[in-house]
Amino acid sequence: MMKKRVVDLKLTKQIVIENQYNDQVLDTCLKAGRLMIESGSEMYRVEDTMLRISRNANIPAARCFTTPTGLFMSLGEHSKTQMTLIKNRNIDMTVVDKVNELSRAFADKKITLDQLHNKLCDLADHRQTFSNLMQIFGATILSCTLMVLFMDDYDWIDFPVAAIVGGSCYGIYLWIKKYSRVRFLGELVTAMIMGAMTIGICHIFPSLSMDNILIGSLMALVPGVPITNALSDLFRGDLVSGTVRAIEAFLTAVALGGGIGLAIKFLGGF
Repeated sequence: MMKKRVVDLKLTKQIVIENQYNDQVLDTCLKAGRLMIESGSEMYRVEDTMLRISRNANIPAARCFTTPTGLFMSLGEHSKTQMTLIKNRNIDMTVVDKVNELSRAFADKKITLDQLHNKLCDLADHRQTFSNLMQIFGATILSCTLMVLFMDDYDWIDFPVAAIVGGSCYGIYLWIKKYSRVRFLGELVTAMIMGAMTIGICHIFPSLSMDNILIGSLMALVPGVPITNALSDLFRGDLVSGTVRAIEAFLTAVALGGGIGLAIKFLGGF
């Protein structure tokens, strides 16, 4: 009787340890996937990273289902399933690269599962993002250079004006995005202000080209990466995520075009 009790205790302890290990694997995979989706990664890359982590954790039968708003994962046919919600999405390829780097280090046995989990938690809590001033500077450079790239016929006098309008309006966009949780409101209001500024400046200096300035200034807000990811997901068969991302990018473009259109409608003739 005593021997049987000892065996039962060992079996119970082994089951508890195994369940704790499985929970840690699930939490690690979901945390990695969430970081990647929040940073703008493609869905196939998210699924590949999560499954690679589970395989290298000696759980080859894991399954996952990814969408832009949620992640589902189980460790096998009869195992429990966990999910995590995703509410905020942005573009940060640095985070995607760091998660992939950690995944490869775990595959090469350079770090343990505990270390991988801790590093992912640290990455989630201490994301290194560019300051608002640096982002505004980048938008300033992007606006004037892309104006030159996209417009065949332009005057160099439009160059500094596009930089000023693009940089200042991107600062307004960051301010609206900080204090408002309404999707697409920042793009709409920023585009209206951008249109109003451009019309006002062109009214003061008639030699400027309003089209050139608007096209250059808008480029910093155009959802280029979401459109690319949406097409990539659709071509790879991820119809749900591809469609959702395409609609999101389309609504962003509509907000930008609508804001410019409203500004031109009400201020274009003054």
